[in-house]
Amino acid sequence: MNYFRLSAVGLLALALTLHVNANPVKPKKGRWETLFNGKSLAGWHTYLKAGEPVSEKWTVDDGAIHLAQGRAGDLVTDKEYGDFELELEWKIAEGGNSGIIYHVHEDPKFKATYQTGPEMQVLDNERHPDAKQGRDNNRTAGALYDLQKPINLGTAKPAGEWNKARLIVQNGKAEHYLNGKKVAEYATSGPEWDAMVAESKFKGWEAFNKFNTGHIALQDHGDKVWFRNIRIREL
Repeated sequence: MNYFRLSAVGLLALALTLHVNANPVKPKKGRWETLFNGKSLAGWHTYLKAGEPVSEKWTVDDGAIHLAQGRAGDLVTDKEYGDFELELEWKIAEGGNSGIIYHVHEDPKFKATYQTGPEMQVLDNERHPDAKQGRDNNRTAGALYDLQKPINLGTAKPAGEWNKARLIVQNGKAEHYLNGKKVAEYATSGPEWDAMVAESKFKGWEAFNKFNTGHIALQDHGDKVWFRNIRIREL
């Protein structure tokens, strides 16, 4: 009797194991999720072109997402995120410009990701003219693009070298870090935010930063750029 009872228990355990493996539980909130597997662009699509093949100008090169040449369109995550912590590494070509944009609302009436989402700047500060445009260095690498003076300057490594970026968006606030140093900290709505927008190029843009959730975008600004070790966790 005990033998058959143990056998039945063993079979039940095996059946449960097979069921769990066939239907893996999704990562719980707060766990890190890999956004790039180092081998393919699975989980990403070109802005406004979900379900279509990504341009061959976006390639996977030595474990990194590489924009080989412009006019490929911005790359966006299939999934949308609200509050999150994002980590990645980026490398820009000499004289290059790109960006990491969040809370992107995908709708044909918005032709570009930056029409709806704020941007963490990716730039060759030494050679690209954008570094000296805007106000108070607010277009330099790591900054909240065209909106806020960086907390720390000189955090970016030269073109051709990898930079580690971290972006935290939670409870109506955001922080940018570049190579371990805080570059930006701001409220994502309210009077302080409105005042920054009023003095920026985004003044009067009806949909800019009006969405609490959205896609993460890697910008095609026409220059060669690389991204790797991309992961995110929802907060």
